[in-house]
Amino acid sequence: MVGCIAESISIPGMILPSTRASHSAGAQARDSPFGLNMITCYVKYIVRPDLIAEFEGYARMWIPIVERFGGQHHGYFLPAEGANNVALALFSFASLAAYETYRHESQTDPACQEAFAYAAKTKCVVSYERSFFRPVLG
Repeated sequence: MVGCIAESISIPGMILPSTRASHSAGAQARDSPFGLNMITCYVKYIVRPDLIAEFEGYARMWIPIVERFGGQHHGYFLPAEGANNVALALFSFASLAAYETYRHESQTDPACQEAFAYAAKTKCVVSYERSFFRPVLG
């Protein structure tokens, strides 16, 4: 199954920001729509260069899904120069727990199932890998 929610994850050694108040922590809370525990998922896709249009269709399916489940999608980034088979996606949730809720609930969501089926049918995604980050905001 292809997508950001298809498999169980564990993140050993992940350090989330402290909830203690500080000047910089306060600035992060003000600047982030999600606050101090925000987590950003970075997804690197290996895509079929001859199926970029199909991958773009797949990407456009996921943006409103993530937002409907309470996340903030920062967009997909398609090949332009350099490697012609690498695409990226970035999206954030208020916390890792909020992401896990999205991941669990979206597994039975009809729009998610449609997106998975589209990727399987078109074979536009060869593989993907996910990483999670804690943003530092100005």
